[in-house]
Amino acid sequence: MRKGVLELCILRILRKGEAYTSDIVDALKAVDLLVVEGTIYPLLTRMKNAGTLTYRWAESSSGPPRKYYDLTLEGEALLAELEAAWDQFVSSVNSLDSSSSTPRTS
Repeated sequence: MRKGVLELCILRILRKGEAYTSDIVDALKAVDLLVVEGTIYPLLTRMKNAGTLTYRWAESSSGPPRKYYDLTLEGEALLAELEAAWDQFVSSVNSLDSSSSTPRTS
């Protein structure tokens, strides 16, 4: 389930501004979505190749240059689309609440 929404989560993180990969991982961990950088790198590459992300290199005072990711206009449009789909999904799942009046069949 988490892998299915990881793209949405990354887009939501980047909506706030550009981020380095470890910043993205930290933001996911902060909300108990535990992922490793090895999972994130291929997804970021796919999203960049699809045109939803862009990146820039920046010098780092503590090692090699860092790649900072940001949303493109296509990424912003995809985020809106995924959020609408997510909201519909959550609404559908929540409508199945145990207090629902749907009759049980045996």
